[in-house]
Amino acid sequence: MPTSCLLWLLTLLLGLPVSGCAAQPFTATPITLHDQSGHPGDAYGGIRLLGALRLADATLNGVRLCGLSGLAWDEGAGLLYAVSDRGALFHLRPEFNAQGYLNGMQALAAYPLRDASGAVLGAAFRDAEGLTLRPDPRAPSTTELLISFEGKPRVARYSPKGVWRGEETLPTVLSTARNYRHSNQGLEAIALTPRWGMVLGTEVPLRADPKGLLRLFAMDGRFWQYPLGSAPGSALVAMEALADGSLLLLERAFVNPLHPLIISLRRTEALSTPGMQLLQVTDVVTFDSTQGWLLDNFEGLTHYRDQRFFMVSDDNCKTWQSTLLLYFELKASSAGSPSP
Repeated sequence: MPTSCLLWLLTLLLGLPVSGCAAQPFTATPITLHDQSGHPGDAYGGIRLLGALRLADATLNGVRLCGLSGLAWDEGAGLLYAVSDRGALFHLRPEFNAQGYLNGMQALAAYPLRDASGAVLGAAFRDAEGLTLRPDPRAPSTTELLISFEGKPRVARYSPKGVWRGEETLPTVLSTARNYRHSNQGLEAIALTPRWGMVLGTEVPLRADPKGLLRLFAMDGRFWQYPLGSAPGSALVAMEALADGSLLLLERAFVNPLHPLIISLRRTEALSTPGMQLLQVTDVVTFDSTQGWLLDNFEGLTHYRDQRFFMVSDDNCKTWQSTLLLYFELKASSAGSPSP
């Protein structure tokens, strides 16, 4: 049996979503993630679900909308930006019903990310993973997207139309490719914190670090020690800064199609002075595919408004996976104050 068919069959047996063929017209179909606990308005763990969509694997302006790995909300423009690991940037606009639940999405524009010369990024340089927004309220035209890349570890600044504006200087330990365990386990998460500025996280611990213990880096090279969750295969895939100095982190735990897919949201204590002490971490919510949850490879996370967030899955541009977009709210017991 071809590998693709085998994976498709295993996906069906596990109850994971299966998308259709590529290059369909863009559609955003409302779905529920669980028959009993996954409807809009339902509370689960430390969150309240506010709607979920399945986004079609479509082509927009000649750019395939798939493989979404990072999100950022631009309040001034009213846009949800998404980057793909194929080096593309998308402009999306969420739609809500009268109750405030997510019930649709418009796909407005798509741009290939470009390098300093204006050329479209080559295959070795386009693996965008993390995304955050650096707004400039005095001059909205200078708003920048900060994008972390995995294969060739770096953080680049981009305009909202995918034009390269420069690169950030990384701590040496992060700019050196041999320090990573694998080229596909590199810079994955990026956040802008109120006190410490940009904070970066790798998918798994660096080669010289203990398994299960990540370092979250400030740009001056100092770091915080973050213990990954206990589920086998746990990896950090996204994080968002909250105004109280804490972080909301998204973890994915995946071993192979015969094991559960586990997606977790976790929250740290406020980041104090970097050092060797372990960050205190609270589990906000855990989704387990063996408990009836419709899940996929969730990798992107962004704050929207108040205590509300979006989370998106990366379908790896594979027909047996789906792009799922979840809209949720932190319950009062779990909520800090999101960073503006």
